[in-house]
Amino acid sequence: MTHRLRDSRRLLRLSLLSLGLGAVMAPISQFLLWLIEWITGVAFFGAPGTLPTTPVGHSLGLAVVLVPAAGGIIIGFMARYGSPAIRGHGIPEAMEQVLENSSRIPARITWLKPLSAAISIGTGGPFGAEGPIIATGGAGGSLIGQLLPSSPSDRKTLLAAGAAAGMAATFGSPLSAILLAVELLLFEFKARSLVPVTLAVCAAAAIRAVWLGTTPVFEMAAPLSAPSIHAFFALLLIAAIMGLFAFLINKAVYLVEEGFEKLPIHWMWWPALGGLLVGFVGYLEPHTLGVGYDNILTNLNAALPAAAILLLCTLKFVSWSIALGSGTSGGTLAPLMTIGSGLGLLAGVLLQPLVPDLNIHLAALVGMACIFGGASQTLLASAVFAYETTGQANALFPLLAACAVTLLVVRALGKTSIMTEKIARRGISVPAEYGADVFEHTTVGKVMEKNVTTVPGSMPLDEFARCVAGNDPAFAKRQAYPVVNEAGQLAGIITRGDLVRSSPSPTPLMTVQDAATSSLIVTHPGETLDVAIGKLLSNDIGRLPVVDPGDPTRLVGFLSRASILSARWKLIQEEGGGKAEERWKPWSRRPENSAA
Repeated sequence: MTHRLRDSRRLLRLSLLSLGLGAVMAPISQFLLWLIEWITGVAFFGAPGTLPTTPVGHSLGLAVVLVPAAGGIIIGFMARYGSPAIRGHGIPEAMEQVLENSSRIPARITWLKPLSAAISIGTGGPFGAEGPIIATGGAGGSLIGQLLPSSPSDRKTLLAAGAAAGMAATFGSPLSAILLAVELLLFEFKARSLVPVTLAVCAAAAIRAVWLGTTPVFEMAAPLSAPSIHAFFALLLIAAIMGLFAFLINKAVYLVEEGFEKLPIHWMWWPALGGLLVGFVGYLEPHTLGVGYDNILTNLNAALPAAAILLLCTLKFVSWSIALGSGTSGGTLAPLMTIGSGLGLLAGVLLQPLVPDLNIHLAALVGMACIFGGASQTLLASAVFAYETTGQANALFPLLAACAVTLLVVRALGKTSIMTEKIARRGISVPAEYGADVFEHTTVGKVMEKNVTTVPGSMPLDEFARCVAGNDPAFAKRQAYPVVNEAGQLAGIITRGDLVRSSPSPTPLMTVQDAATSSLIVTHPGETLDVAIGKLLSNDIGRLPVVDPGDPTRLVGFLSRASILSARWKLIQEEGGGKAEERWKPWSRRPENSAA
């Protein structure tokens, strides 16, 4: 009861902190968006806040090449003399802190990351603002967890809550923000973390709705109808193609990064060099500069000819991969969605003569979700995100099916994603699949040894030593033995270590009970293995007597490390990692001694 009360108080505390964190992230996200617009106005139009708030329409001519380079110089200095952690798009760095540093993010990242991202994007960096906002929210949550007494699990929850709140405040997509947190940051699906994250997201989304309304951020010109069966299979084909592109995009980005690493100059200057190339591409196609959310809308509404969209997507990819590989600061979601929506639209245009009822707008939306989901390997988050940000209810089912196909293709080609490739190269293993913890739902009674060899406490110690040394079958391959008294009640436990410690000065009258440990830590059949493991670890022991909960002196079994590991081995076998079960016909009667 005390344990439950403590967990309830902990959950309530985390929930209140996350609620406040979500409320704070809403204005922070809007401030960052405003700061990007302000810097864009200064950098490209000479006046803060001058409309339009994107670089498109500037009159700098060829001098525009210098603007991203100038931003890159500033970012390089901030990274070298502030924190190298501001480099990149933020999510892999947050994942690394969760996995390797108990979710501790340095406090300076809470202001260095958004400021560096605002400078990078405001000077034409081809990124989205969502990555830095997510990273800022995560850093804020981690900071709260470091300032207040918190466990690593609590800090992870607060980090994920802040990150998810940042995404919800940017796009007004609460459900996909929660799913993204689960798939990329929490690495679990439990109430202790899910409830606080949900409250943070709801707070951020609610405040955003009050300020900006509930209109989808990528509102399409017309509602989409449910696809026909022929169009549905065409969309699945497009999804498979997007899977191949997502895999190639991941590899290409890191090939560019490897190219920068081979340069004979300090990494501080890489963003400036990358900025020159970004500026040159921006001179050729101004729509590649800056956040580019308008490009996504253009693709979803098929507002440009196919050739123009192909050129935009190609140049956007070149510009973004160079900028990201150079180590500057910015997000990946907006560029991925720009590229994905354009590729999906082009695929739809190519397939429409074969499938006349294929809606090219739906194809563009599927492409957007699939490239996002395939590159980040977030099946649910990507599909739901595309639905929430467009409000197209009829698209949800094909989006889910398409993202599943894309992920199937990507996983067949490689295991890492654009979010995990960098940290995987550092030797960090990232959980990719989540399931119920076998130790949490397996009881001691299911794996304990029931036929336990016991030792009478009155047995002379030297006789017991001879039995152990003589490889008596009853005592073979054991490290510990329960000790019972004359009435057969559990009286202690003796290990081979106890025997060794007693051997220098044994006396003829010394018994097993004299050498045994009588102060016992026990378990019972109804306890779960995770509770039993906690007892083993906290007491630095390797086995537990299993007793009747109604009578602590009645021995009913024995739990060893091998018994515990047998539960894990059974799970491995069930998932296909061990010997396959003998095939049987479901209509035939199974043998009585087989598993039910």
